[in-house]
Amino acid sequence: MSKGTFADLAQPGAEFRVRATPRARRAALSHEDGQFRIAVTAPADEGRANAAVTEALAEALGVAKTRLTLIRGATARDKTFRLD
Repeated sequence: MSKGTFADLAQPGAEFRVRATPRARRAALSHEDGQFRIAVTAPADEGRANAAVTEALAEALGVAKTRLTLIRGATARDKTFRLD
């Protein structure tokens, strides 16, 4: 996947549903049925997986990771991010 593949979805105020998979064998990202599926190799402890998911989503959208805010699901696999 190249950087900014989903840049057309990056509208200010948009919310993104994400299904996260921590401790995956390899990192992966897909988008189907309006939801991103992001697998990261980072473990789910101490927020490392959330940071990796945020970084992967930001890269896919072609925005800075500081523009994404985790609004739901900090400790769950199903998360919602908002683009500020």
